[in-house]
Amino acid sequence: MKPVRVVLAVVAAALAAGGAWLAFRPAAVAVETAMIARGPLRVTLVEQGETRAHDRFVVTAPAAGRVERIVLHEGDAVAAGDTVAVLHVAPLSAAEREAQLARIAAAEAGVREAAELARKARSALEQAVRERERSERLVREKFVAAQAAEQARTAEAGAEAERAAAEARLRAASAQAAAARAALTPADPTASSRPVRLRAPAAGRVLRIPERSERVVAAGAPLVVVGNPRLLEAVADFLSADAVRIRPGMAASLTAWGGAPIDARVRVVEPAAFTKVSALGVEEQRVNVVLDLAEVPAGIGDGFRVDVAVVVSEAADVLKIPASAVFASGGGHAVFAVRDGRAQRRDVALGLANRDEAEVREGLAAGDEVVRFPTSALREGVRVERK
Repeated sequence: MKPVRVVLAVVAAALAAGGAWLAFRPAAVAVETAMIARGPLRVTLVEQGETRAHDRFVVTAPAAGRVERIVLHEGDAVAAGDTVAVLHVAPLSAAEREAQLARIAAAEAGVREAAELARKARSALEQAVRERERSERLVREKFVAAQAAEQARTAEAGAEAERAAAEARLRAASAQAAAARAALTPADPTASSRPVRLRAPAAGRVLRIPERSERVVAAGAPLVVVGNPRLLEAVADFLSADAVRIRPGMAASLTAWGGAPIDARVRVVEPAAFTKVSALGVEEQRVNVVLDLAEVPAGIGDGFRVDVAVVVSEAADVLKIPASAVFASGGGHAVFAVRDGRAQRRDVALGLANRDEAEVREGLAAGDEVVRFPTSALREGVRVERK
């Protein structure tokens, strides 16, 4: 055979083999990728909650009787001491009179208790002011970090809010005691009823009137709800397993209320949990978390639904990876990186993580490219192509 024919035969065989390899080689897997970069990372716990007036007062009927038609409307402004309802108390029997005397004693005991709590709150505020002044002085003298002064100012603001709430509770208790005393009528069942003017315990606006018409009411029936809609707080119930990670003073934000996000800060994590049935019918232990709003924007009011996101940890500059790129592997975590058009499986060590991103502490470097939403079609060395 001539040399030329030999060469041609070899070339033809190579082309045939190459064509067969190209025809039968596995197709590249189409993937979505992301680049690894550095940046801030924030871990939040998110639950639905609602806004509520910081100090809400429910004016109730101190005794059974006939309430006149309430002339106020929702949104009307009232001052402390303004008449919000007029009740004509029915005469009391001897037994009812004794019961009313007991309610008066209980109401007066509530006044004394509220007075002591108000005194305690004022003392706590005075101590918080002294701590803040001391911290600011130490910061100026460079003995402590500036964060100490910020924490002291936050504590002072919380103490001021508690003092205001305690004094409002004292006013409410005093008003309830006065209403209870006013409801005491002669035991003579033939005595005509006399009107009792029920007054607003604090300045604010009418938030709700359950029933405006004239009617006969039982003792304790709610008549008018008064509060300040511009002094709001937010409350959300978290799973008890999440609530243990939340501390007073943590930053938070309120969203999904119809406007821009509102900055807030955790004031208190209530010490007792309660049982709540989820939408799936599962009993859960939940804990209320109460937050103070940094400001109250126009348009939001009492009872608005909000999404509450509490920041439980954050970092200013970490190596971040999309959470969708990570999968469980042998008790740890792994990803598929893309190098020279092929998938490479890499074990990674993670740090902080939220629903969207995770901190990478080992296994990757800035600028690496990883596969998002890896599927079972991916294996070590498999060709990939970007979608």
